[in-house]
Amino acid sequence: MNLFTEQALKVIVSVPKGKVLSYGQVARLAGSPRAARQVGWLLRSMSNTYNLPWHRIINSKGQISLRDPEGAFMQKILLEGEGVVVDDYTVDLKIYLWDIDFVPFDFIDLEAYASH
Repeated sequence: MNLFTEQALKVIVSVPKGKVLSYGQVARLAGSPRAARQVGWLLRSMSNTYNLPWHRIINSKGQISLRDPEGAFMQKILLEGEGVVVDDYTVDLKIYLWDIDFVPFDFIDLEAYASH
């Protein structure tokens, strides 16, 4: 696993319940601000392996941007289950955006999140 992938996964598992980040913010916090699409790929390919809270990652406009209607509905339900108000598949970033500038990567053990 390359450094960006490891750090992006650590950012994603760190997002607290009831908060969201954008794909671009995850990429920036992981050290590659232009890698938002790669974050989307990581979510699709590694969410099950690492039990990622994939539903907490949305687009920069606050919208659920999954193309699959069933997936988008599931993301909406999961966010609402954590207390996030989702109006027309959009989250108010002024309220629910996780305000963070630094993730303490050394203190996050990805293996603790891996499914067995």
